[in-house]
Amino acid sequence: MTFTDSKQRFSNRVTDYVRYRPGYPVVVRDLLRAECGLRPGHLVADIGSGTGFLSELFLKNGNRVFGIEPNEEMRKAGEEYLASYDGFASIIGSAESTTLDDRSVDLVTAGQAFHWFDQDAARKEFIRILKPAGWVVVVWNERLTDTTPFLRDYEALLRKFGTDYAEVKESYPHEQHMQAFFGANSFAGRTLPNFQDFDFDGLAGRLRSSSFIPAPDNPNFEPMMEEAQRLFVRHNQLGRVRLEYLTRIYFGRLNAQLDSPAATPDWNLA
Repeated sequence: MTFTDSKQRFSNRVTDYVRYRPGYPVVVRDLLRAECGLRPGHLVADIGSGTGFLSELFLKNGNRVFGIEPNEEMRKAGEEYLASYDGFASIIGSAESTTLDDRSVDLVTAGQAFHWFDQDAARKEFIRILKPAGWVVVVWNERLTDTTPFLRDYEALLRKFGTDYAEVKESYPHEQHMQAFFGANSFAGRTLPNFQDFDFDGLAGRLRSSSFIPAPDNPNFEPMMEEAQRLFVRHNQLGRVRLEYLTRIYFGRLNAQLDSPAATPDWNLA
């Protein structure tokens, strides 16, 4: 499956993305300190850095971070969001072509972006820019869909109104994809709980931030928002509803000798 518009999908979602998308638990940083030896002096390349949520986690650790982002609107939002951090450098680039020097970074990270990469090209690029024994860290928030009545109804709304929701959902990585990318014995995974509590305005903004949701000029937009309002009225408790997530973290080293094209299944998601 290929998303030809992958680098532009969020251009008209930036404001809502910044305000309403979930961040990452601080304990992600603690986990990487313990498992990957993360230290403040390490240089980090955050691939698909977008609005800067994952980059900020490392900046607060004292790391210098190169934010690699191909989408102009998202990149500018990240630059604004992280303007107070001297250690952040914003770079026009992509997972497949970062523009960074050979063996220049200690960690390559990707937050909520991995499924948009051309896997083979990204893997080669990560091997090129990583220092020997450097780490790759892949993080994303997986929205839970059936643990509460509200989440089940919200999932039904997305399936009803999403323009290509099923295809995007199918593209999200799973452990077998991590195994194909890293190699059978060179990575580990952890999960952490995460959540967001919203009033209706927040829920509407979270809905609008998704790339598969009809834009305001689409005839399905108003019916979708009306249904979202009904869901909120039906399920809110004290004026709030909760979106629940699992934050998935995978970390490992890449073997430059592994024959990537032969080892990687046909799930190119550029």
